[in-house]
Amino acid sequence: MEETRNIEDWIVELDIRGMQAAMESGETTSEEIVKAYLKRIERYDGKLKSIIEVNPEAVNIARALDDERYEKGSRGPLHGIPLLLKDNIDTSDAMHTSAGTIALAEHVAAQDSFVAAQLRKAGAVFLGKANMTEWANFMASDMWAGYSSRRGLCLNPYGPGELFVGGSSSGSGAAVAANLAAAAIGTETSGSIISPASQHMLVGIKPTVGLVSRSGIIPITHTQDTAGPMARSVADAAIMLGAMTGLDERDAATRAGDGRFLTDYTPFLDATFIKQARIGIPRFYFRELDPDRMAILEAAIEALRSEGATIVDPVELPCQDASWNGNVLVYEFKKGVNDYLAQLPESIPVHTLAEVIAFNNEHADRCLKYGQDLLEKCEATSGTLSEPEYLDTLRYNKEMSQSQGIDYALKTYNLDALLFLGCDDGDDIAARAGYPAITVPGGYAQDGVVAPGGYITKGPVGITFVGAAFSEPTLIKIAYGYEQATKHRVPPDMSGLEGR
Repeated sequence: MEETRNIEDWIVELDIRGMQAAMESGETTSEEIVKAYLKRIERYDGKLKSIIEVNPEAVNIARALDDERYEKGSRGPLHGIPLLLKDNIDTSDAMHTSAGTIALAEHVAAQDSFVAAQLRKAGAVFLGKANMTEWANFMASDMWAGYSSRRGLCLNPYGPGELFVGGSSSGSGAAVAANLAAAAIGTETSGSIISPASQHMLVGIKPTVGLVSRSGIIPITHTQDTAGPMARSVADAAIMLGAMTGLDERDAATRAGDGRFLTDYTPFLDATFIKQARIGIPRFYFRELDPDRMAILEAAIEALRSEGATIVDPVELPCQDASWNGNVLVYEFKKGVNDYLAQLPESIPVHTLAEVIAFNNEHADRCLKYGQDLLEKCEATSGTLSEPEYLDTLRYNKEMSQSQGIDYALKTYNLDALLFLGCDDGDDIAARAGYPAITVPGGYAQDGVVAPGGYITKGPVGITFVGAAFSEPTLIKIAYGYEQATKHRVPPDMSGLEGR
């Protein structure tokens, strides 16, 4: 591969193992792959706005890793692989960490987040930071998914300006779908990995809370937040997940994962497991699906049945009539953000949520396109997490999502997983429970309807599998079997996306 242009064509839809094999054989180098991705970013991201900033050190890092490979050998499957990180994940390098907000546009982290440190140790090249819905879509109730004041509105390459981009890891989804990086790391509180992965024909894994550390990640809620991989295949997502796990003294939640996390999830890429899998279909949540998405759901069920899976249809969840609210997020956001901001140097203009709100008011023309009613609502809480409303909701969420939700269904019907469509109610239940979910490309809805929030439901749709705490190995096996049987992933047509 003597010409960069040829490498640029070659990396489209190439998986991590393919890149690794080519680097090992000397067919190409990490430096060449990084340069090819940078050319694609320059060509296409002026319109997509999926990347908030490129790492100016990426080429040098790749070159150093190439030298290391030659002198010492490979560190493993991520050695020299270019990844993107969502813009709320700390990296102690030449890049900023801002959660998409202008108030933090000059913030450079003093140390890597645990996730970034793990990926660096594995040999990954950080290609840049991905755009995201500002403050992880917890700033304004009317904010459009994918918008940040730093970068503007991220677009979906399958239908720029028309199709829903998903949130809040929007840039991570759009960039990986458009082949601007090998894969990306997103974060989720409720749907923020599963939604953009579903909308971009990607695989997204939302891990069990405690499997992956949150230290060094700008938070919403310590109860539900987690980081996870977004990739073009189940295999790539499994490779990345193994590099991200680990016990972290800075995040107490990882103590629950100690002894339960793995550093290699690729042994679970077992398509034969599907023949013994028992998968439940919670029909209650599909009552209002439009015809196109219902057809995708039914086709997925039939594909699983054809592969030998036992389909239990329907299953009932006691929590399906639960009265959910966002109280836990509202109360925990203030404390989490205040704790994060308090550690920032004096050169940064904000150190509390109140100062963020004041900064936005002072720069309203740039910062308040959609307002900040959610930030103001969070600021009105005490920040002590002592309010009865918060404590009652926390208990309610746990009981309804776990013992009256996912755990109940899995035990009562003897299931390995529940099946949901894309990012609907099922992912929200998994988020409230702190349980894992994985979404896999399920098809493309040619027509759609206006959904709550104003977006059109047409476009890519994922099939999402939800399981019990720390059931990632089982979910990966089911997702891999479904992916290999269906192979719905197709790249977007990038014609017309060049330029600014």
